[in-house]
Amino acid sequence: MKNFKSNRMSLMIATAVLAAMAGPFFSSCDNVSRDKMLSPTGTYPSAAVLSVTPESVARMLSGIPITIDQVREVFQGVEASSAVGYDEEYTFENILAINCRSSSGSLGQMIADHVAALVTTRSSDFIEELASSGLQIYWPYSDCWDNKSMPVITFIPEGDKDSNIAFCRELLPDGTPVVKELMVDESYAKEHPVWVVNWNEDAGAITPQMMEEVQTRGTATRAYSNLKTLKLKEFKAHRQYDSWLSGGSEFYIKCGSLKAFTADVVSDLNRYDPEITDLMIKVKRGQVGKALRYNAILVSDWSDQLSECAFLIHEDDGGKMTTWKSSGTVKIKSRSYGFEVEIPYHRNDDIVWRGKLSSNYFQKYNGVSSRLGDVSATFTFD
Repeated sequence: MKNFKSNRMSLMIATAVLAAMAGPFFSSCDNVSRDKMLSPTGTYPSAAVLSVTPESVARMLSGIPITIDQVREVFQGVEASSAVGYDEEYTFENILAINCRSSSGSLGQMIADHVAALVTTRSSDFIEELASSGLQIYWPYSDCWDNKSMPVITFIPEGDKDSNIAFCRELLPDGTPVVKELMVDESYAKEHPVWVVNWNEDAGAITPQMMEEVQTRGTATRAYSNLKTLKLKEFKAHRQYDSWLSGGSEFYIKCGSLKAFTADVVSDLNRYDPEITDLMIKVKRGQVGKALRYNAILVSDWSDQLSECAFLIHEDDGGKMTTWKSSGTVKIKSRSYGFEVEIPYHRNDDIVWRGKLSSNYFQKYNGVSSRLGDVSATFTFD
């Protein structure tokens, strides 16, 4: 997974003393053994600085008297994200958009009110930068939530770490709010709700769920009866590639082919440009080792003259854009000819598998799972 950072300088806003706040509070601390609890951080000092960074935003959230209503809002947000094939995430762009629609009691409204109380001027600048920053609340193992436990809040640290400090808000006997700290790791997150402030990394990616309706069109209007459809029916990841604080793995499947290729002479090749299917499959932390079912079309019109396609699976880790130059093969009057395909990916990406897959391969393993590096895939070809 790529280590995304905002290219803009984070906005720094001096804050005033945090007033004592009564009302609902995080009860997560009550369920944390005292041997795991670190020293209280107390209330925020007058010299505290609010910035659009994962740690600062996590600390800000821990200073807000969030109730079960806002937790349910975040849960619904990550459910909606998962339903379209993304991770268990709720972006601050969406959180604050709800605030813009004047939704009383929303998390976005509470953030806006909290910042306005801390900052006498330019609070809207911070809200605007946060909304456009690419930061989000990531909730690993959210499907295990018991609908009542309150989360602790952590953030993605610098470097590839397996544990990090989390913040837990509670009230002292006199009603003064304090934020306590504890160390959390993935084992803790499997048993307790944890919000991770990290960077959104899958915005704009096309998932199988998003492709299904779009790519199933046109099968009834085929000009040739000998065209087949290559679909991805199941996908299974055998491991995760990154720290749990970064989220689940994003596997990009890219298939380069010539759509509906029919040619009588070699010069007909000039009439066709390679098409590259670019599909992102997000494998959540709890989905490793499980077969995920899809109905995603990789090549809608595979003719009997198309012998091979170029095929790449990579896990996204960012970096400078580069390309993998490969080729596919077609047959014209029993003779084979190659066509070039240039498939983009990032230099830091983990290459899971790349090479050529033939029509004979898809016929042999039609509906049968086959191993491709650290993943297994089931295709249908008919």
